[in-house]
Amino acid sequence: MEIKEITAQETYNIRKEELRKNMDLSTKFTGDLDKDTIHLGLFTDDKLVSILSLMKAGYKEFTGFQYQLRGMATLNDYQGKGFGRELVTRSIEIIKEKRADIVWCNARVAVLNFYKKQGFKTIGKEFDIPQIGGHFVMYKELND
Repeated sequence: MEIKEITAQETYNIRKEELRKNMDLSTKFTGDLDKDTIHLGLFTDDKLVSILSLMKAGYKEFTGFQYQLRGMATLNDYQGKGFGRELVTRSIEIIKEKRADIVWCNARVAVLNFYKKQGFKTIGKEFDIPQIGGHFVMYKELND
């Protein structure tokens, strides 16, 4: 297993397969090409199997220097092997080095427990993203 920085374009196939399957939503996110955006990929046997993106973005409820975790996905055949956990752990190390105070995300209801196990907390009420479904804002303070 190896985690390394990748390009935005390298995330698109997994985003399409795991996050946008059978949807007419773009796999490209606003901010993908910003100079401060970080895309990470987890490789096993030289195959990209898990991704996430980190974008400098603030959420109204928080103060300080913030990153938003977006587009996290693992190919179906590789889920349940701890790859997502490894990516989140590495992403937090990276943004802590950049002196971030908070990481937050819009988490699908189906993966709330995954994020809770990584130390994230929910804030606010459930909201719906059309074609995708229910989400909660989740966050983790990085100055503990």
